[in-house]
Amino acid sequence: MFTEFEGSNQVRRIGVDVGGTFTDLIYVDDEAGRVIVHKTPSTPADPSIGTVSGITELCEMAGIKPADLDQVFHGTTVATNIVIEHDGARVGMITTQGYRDILHIARHKKPMNFSLWQNLPWQAFPIVRRRFRLTVNERIDKNGDILIPLDDAEVRSQVLRLKEAQVEAVAVCLLFSFLNPVHEQRVKKIVQEEFPEAFLSVSSDVLPQYREYERFSTVGLNAFVGPRVARYVRRFDEALRGMGVKTGIHLMTSAAGVATPAAAAERPVNLLMSGPIAGVVGGIWAGRTAGEPNVITLDVGGTSADIGLAQDGKLRMKHLLDTKVGPYQAMIPMVDVDTIGAGGGSIAYVDAGGIFRVGPRSAGADPGPAAYGRGGTEATATDALIALGWLRPELFLGGRIELREDLARAAIDEHVGKPLGLSTEEAAMGIFKVLVHSMVDAIEQASVRKGFDPREFVLVAEGGGGPLFCSEIAPEVGVKHVLVPNYPGITAALGLLTTDMVYEFVATSYAMASGLSADAAARTTLQAQYAKLEAEAAEQLATDNVAPENVVLQRIAEARYDGQGYELRVDVGPGAIDAAWIAELKARFHDIHEREYSRRFEEADVQVANIRVRAIGAMPGLKPTEVAAGSADPVPNARKLDADAWFTAPGGRLVKVMTGFYERTELLAGNVIEGPAIITQFDSTTVVPPGFTATVDRYGNLLVTYSDEIAAAAQSHSAAAAAAAGAH
Repeated sequence: MFTEFEGSNQVRRIGVDVGGTFTDLIYVDDEAGRVIVHKTPSTPADPSIGTVSGITELCEMAGIKPADLDQVFHGTTVATNIVIEHDGARVGMITTQGYRDILHIARHKKPMNFSLWQNLPWQAFPIVRRRFRLTVNERIDKNGDILIPLDDAEVRSQVLRLKEAQVEAVAVCLLFSFLNPVHEQRVKKIVQEEFPEAFLSVSSDVLPQYREYERFSTVGLNAFVGPRVARYVRRFDEALRGMGVKTGIHLMTSAAGVATPAAAAERPVNLLMSGPIAGVVGGIWAGRTAGEPNVITLDVGGTSADIGLAQDGKLRMKHLLDTKVGPYQAMIPMVDVDTIGAGGGSIAYVDAGGIFRVGPRSAGADPGPAAYGRGGTEATATDALIALGWLRPELFLGGRIELREDLARAAIDEHVGKPLGLSTEEAAMGIFKVLVHSMVDAIEQASVRKGFDPREFVLVAEGGGGPLFCSEIAPEVGVKHVLVPNYPGITAALGLLTTDMVYEFVATSYAMASGLSADAAARTTLQAQYAKLEAEAAEQLATDNVAPENVVLQRIAEARYDGQGYELRVDVGPGAIDAAWIAELKARFHDIHEREYSRRFEEADVQVANIRVRAIGAMPGLKPTEVAAGSADPVPNARKLDADAWFTAPGGRLVKVMTGFYERTELLAGNVIEGPAIITQFDSTTVVPPGFTATVDRYGNLLVTYSDEIAAAAQSHSAAAAAAAGAH
């Protein structure tokens, strides 16, 4: 599959996104104006196997050698999976005397407030077991002054105890080290002397920020995932360099930037949620090509669905106290992405209480859906889509995977149809509708409940499954229309090629706006703090060989009203910290606080709790070019076949309709396809139900719109559901 892009000075690049079922790859040759996409089954036991083999196959498809590649970008879930599966390193911790149990106590929160019998997951599966949490008698106070000096001999003794316990990683978290790191840095040096083979995670290096529990948890997570992630990154990088790739790999971080292997291996905690975030970045790029800056992205893969939102083409960052991975706090910059267990491999079943459920358990890549014929016997969403006639065996993934419709129907009948007294098609549509409901709810959580009006957004359908579900979801949510990018199945991999190298550097400040206005020394101190972070940021990007003209440094303040316990991120300007700077900070904070909480308090003082510098190393982007133009009617060869497919008619009745199947690569700009229709391509399938229309825009995007009647019916249904919920 080929399309044209106007390029930059970088010539040949590959983006690789590893999912639970498939590994998606995209090759871009800027000079030749060519794009090739590829999908290969993931290898969960060792993701690097599937990744390296996919890159090799893609290079063969492009007619080049791996040595001809200029860059390889990679989004990975390795770190996230380690945390979710509780399968990390044996970690030891050295902390201040009296603070051994911070990780156990946490914030006194319980997952289920009113349950007397529940496991607290951070206690049931501790990042650092209590026997490996050792203390030293030292103390730095809240002003950064030393109260109790560090005893080197005691530190050495504790380090040797951890070495004898055969821990793989050591986390160092001392009290108030974010104000004065001298003790932590001395402990770090002693660990390097006595236990050099241990992976080292030091809070003043990883997260020099206040809040003990969150800091301890994040630094512990960095140590927990560190050894395996570092080995994976180095092994993958070495494999690529062995293949002759010039620059190795760049890895997507949770902050929507990319990092070098060295930076990723040193702070692997920044790779958490790396894969899903690339999908949001790719969705923003796709929206920009279609002239739509406001996008809601729905990336449906084999295991999960990821939902993101961007207004005016800008990523939204999660509050640092909401950035959890599984049950663990990870206080790192993270794009606001929500993930639910709903994908093509989601398993449908009737539970012991007779309730019909779909997911979050997934058939994954192995054995996969029943239709794959690899030993799977449970009914999945993919099996349901086959039974509805939306996925055709002869058109799926270009015929590379043989689909067994008989196995799909048998699995649905056995596990859903017969227990519920439904026909195969009714059960299949039920599976589809349950997943649609879950996705609609997740999108509303990410938009309406956060103060965004979906009517101002388009829904970008991503992943192999997104275009299958989005037409049903769009009128329920109320978005303008659905945007299906040229290559929806590899939008996350494409997003890797459209992002920049990004790091964030943080320091705790505790500066009040009133104090800054009244005290020149306080302004000088804050200015010096920003300057120090900017110097560290510039040094990091220079280490990554980013040219000075491609460096952008952005200042951020984490601010709150005097007396509040939590902060909001505020972008602040560069330059001197003077009266105008302080006034702009306050005005922006009031606006953000009102947007977040519907309240502003102009008379209250504003405190800057933390400051950040976001370092951006500009990377080459992608610029789409127009596709060939045609008339409203597609060329006859684009319609590959006509076959029966099942859809829901007004009133909820299931009907069988003769449906046209089109090959997307043969569609031209200006083509209009009235539903019912199915548009197939190598990496995905787009469903255009009755009452919907798909139009090809100048860049090859599909714009799927729906009639006023469908919009009215959907809103009426939503209003009735809301009224029923209120009545109960």
